[in-house]
Amino acid sequence: MNLILLGPPGAGKGTQASRLVKERGLVQLSTGDMLRAAVAAQTPVGQKAKAVMESGGLVSDDIVNGILSERLDSPDIANGFILDGYPRTAVQADALGEMLAAKGLTLDHVIELEVDEEALVERITGRFSCASCGEGYHDIFKQPRVEGVCDVCGSTAFKRRPDDNAETVRARMEEYHAKTAPILPHYEALGIVARVDGMADMESVAASIDKLLDAEAAG
Repeated sequence: MNLILLGPPGAGKGTQASRLVKERGLVQLSTGDMLRAAVAAQTPVGQKAKAVMESGGLVSDDIVNGILSERLDSPDIANGFILDGYPRTAVQADALGEMLAAKGLTLDHVIELEVDEEALVERITGRFSCASCGEGYHDIFKQPRVEGVCDVCGSTAFKRRPDDNAETVRARMEEYHAKTAPILPHYEALGIVARVDGMADMESVAASIDKLLDAEAAG
């Protein structure tokens, strides 16, 4: 089962991808992780990427495609993979299609987590966590049982991610709509796009995705 999970930042892609890795044995292919691994392994494409990054440049589509192509040849993807952070553009989507076809692989589903953007801004900007153990909290949805004291470890120190502010979140959403959302018609034409309510609770989102995948497997 080979998947792409789509949705704006904060939609819950990472949470669902981690669950699918754990429960279904899929491999999560993150472009950032693959780049770092290729650089560390000093593969030919990794060495190209290292030179670009050290010069302060942006890694080109050709390099990212090359690193992904190398990774798709690994035996651990036999049970399937989840693409994370790729493709982001229509050009990358075309390259991915050619790459998979050349390797005899197919893309089974493109799952978009749909969100209410104003509610998502509220969800993200209200997040904070314990500075000691990392337990997550929220201004509205999950306050510590005792104000100012972590439920898990008792610490009184909390922190917020600096990019969890409304301006940054809206900018990231605009970038998603401008660049990533346009790849959806490409996959809709192939009949493999499904949409899930990303604003539902985590268990409900997981159940919706599982129902989709189990129906595909049964079919």
